[in-house]
Amino acid sequence: MIQARIRKKYPAVAERPGFTLEVEFQASQGVTVLYGPGGAGKTLVLDAIAGLVPPDDGRILIDDQILYDRATGINRSPAERRCGYIFANPALIPHMTLRQNLLFAAACRRLPRLERHRQVDEILVRFRLNEAGGRHPREASESERQRCSVARAVIGQPRLLLVDEPSGDAGAALRSELLNLLQDVRAEMGIPILLATRQLDDCFELGEEMLAIDGGRLLQSGPPRSVFEQPVNVGVARLLGCFNLLPVKIETLDPGKNTSRLRLGDEAIAGLYFPGRLRGDLLTLCVRHDQLRAAPAAGKPGPNQIRASLQRVAEGRHTVRLHFAGEIVVEMPRADYGERKHVREWFVEFPQDKLRVL
Repeated sequence: MIQARIRKKYPAVAERPGFTLEVEFQASQGVTVLYGPGGAGKTLVLDAIAGLVPPDDGRILIDDQILYDRATGINRSPAERRCGYIFANPALIPHMTLRQNLLFAAACRRLPRLERHRQVDEILVRFRLNEAGGRHPREASESERQRCSVARAVIGQPRLLLVDEPSGDAGAALRSELLNLLQDVRAEMGIPILLATRQLDDCFELGEEMLAIDGGRLLQSGPPRSVFEQPVNVGVARLLGCFNLLPVKIETLDPGKNTSRLRLGDEAIAGLYFPGRLRGDLLTLCVRHDQLRAAPAAGKPGPNQIRASLQRVAEGRHTVRLHFAGEIVVEMPRADYGERKHVREWFVEFPQDKLRVL
């Protein structure tokens, strides 16, 4: 169990704006994902836990052992904390072979000499590095350097594995290999993992718990699916990057019929009843891109449909995103769009049961 309350302030200097990290969270024994954009403070959280950056205030515990406590003056060294760290790049020592890099890491863990060599021999085999152990990092492949970086972090069975931006600029194959490695480490070695990423897919592939962070603040925590389906505010929804966030006004509310009517620009759409809201409230309609439906405009709009002009199309591997006037975005399968590429006027349907207001 990780318990952390961290505050760190960097004042503005020259052309760099100031930044303040102020977060408090708990993480279980599984895989916890710190999700947020670049500059959100994710790496700073990892560095503070590892002992590489001293917080200005706060308290950090792992399994009830205090690593840092401002009030009592406790600040254990990185070696005492026993945290493995996988950096955004392999960061191997260039003049050492891969095997020597692992032996150096084992020595830093203060393992006896024979135990160091035994563990390194075992871990070279486990991470398929036994044939590459004599190579220097510049002579090794990207995959071998990555596997060595993971092996170095887990040697000596650390109490916690910190992983910074595992996807980074890696290609799809390298990224997939790293995620598989981390899953194996968790399953076979039982080491809890705290992973920082800006890729939403990493949260679903690895995460049991998700911490959404931006601007040095923790915005929401919970299982990734829960955060994805129910963002608590506009900031989290915007951070996830897959929601329409549209200004609306509540015109009617009927708790008896469990209905409401919302004014979206010049259009009226029906929603469910929103407890705690009042007529006249100005709110933000929140609905995922893939929950809206679009069809070529023909005749009059149906229930909860509005006419929208297509402005541009963004194509993905399996889906396309249709960007309409009024900042409305609809995501649909590529196959559904293929025969409609010539269409410019559409009807966009807002499913009543999918609409939320924030």
